[in-house]
Amino acid sequence: MDGQATVFIDGEAGTTGLGIRERLRGLPVTVRSIAAEHRKDPSARRDMMESVDLVVLCLPDAASRDAAGMVESIARAGGQAPRILDASTAFRVDPDWVYGFPEMGQGQADAIRTSRQVSNPGCYPTGAIGLLRPLIRAGMMSPDHPVTINAVSGYSGGGRTMIEAHERDGGPAFDLYGLTLEHKHVPEITHYSGLSRVPVFVPSVGHFPQGMIVSIPLHLDMLAGQVTGADLRAVLAAFYAGSDLVSVQDAGPGLVADTLAGTDRMELRVHANESRRQAVLTARLDNLGKGASGAAIQNIALMLGLAPSARPA
Repeated sequence: MDGQATVFIDGEAGTTGLGIRERLRGLPVTVRSIAAEHRKDPSARRDMMESVDLVVLCLPDAASRDAAGMVESIARAGGQAPRILDASTAFRVDPDWVYGFPEMGQGQADAIRTSRQVSNPGCYPTGAIGLLRPLIRAGMMSPDHPVTINAVSGYSGGGRTMIEAHERDGGPAFDLYGLTLEHKHVPEITHYSGLSRVPVFVPSVGHFPQGMIVSIPLHLDMLAGQVTGADLRAVLAAFYAGSDLVSVQDAGPGLVADTLAGTDRMELRVHANESRRQAVLTARLDNLGKGASGAAIQNIALMLGLAPSARPA
């Protein structure tokens, strides 16, 4: 790419937008902005979109669909349409969009690199897919396995209102939510994990700013063959061998959720009790790092042919 790439963050005032803007300091790009009073002006946004190489959408689902439609209209009119990275859930299972999880499989990073439309993964799905997809692809877990996913996130994932409530009022200490079992992340978890049976997904929020643990309990006797915890770990380790950001770590007796806060890494573990033939798979990450803004920077770097962010891994 000739010269320095230009990026416009549509929705830069939100939590994810602010995080992406801060992390873009580590990439050789020029970030362009619209004056605050014109951020909702369609004409101003369209003009900005036509002037940049990449648009990052940090908007609610409906607004993201409208913005993507604006880019399509620019292309249809023969204008200079930018590439798009969307941070909402609007396009995550859309076959016309590439899912922005580079470590998901061979060729995924190249698909992101060449696509004009990339959907940034959700925070919880990054952990769940990261654990489940390798096991299903290896044949250790059947696609119709009855999967239960439990997860806890820092309150920063809830956006400005939740952040202000926690920092002003000091709580709640722990909030279990999504108990209608219709959480918006379930479709992408099911689709990209390779599951045919919809998993039970139970998310929660703790009274800490950043961090996340996704955990999946397993009965080893329900998996294919005489699988051990060591077998599960070996499959995960082989799948992510060579990855800079996703690693398989040794299991211990406990796990603290916010250890990776401020980083863009994700750690996977297999906690097994062979005598009981039970295991718990865990993924630990920063919900604003590999779970949001950090993943966006990884995708932006791929899409623009740039070196990865200089932020600490």
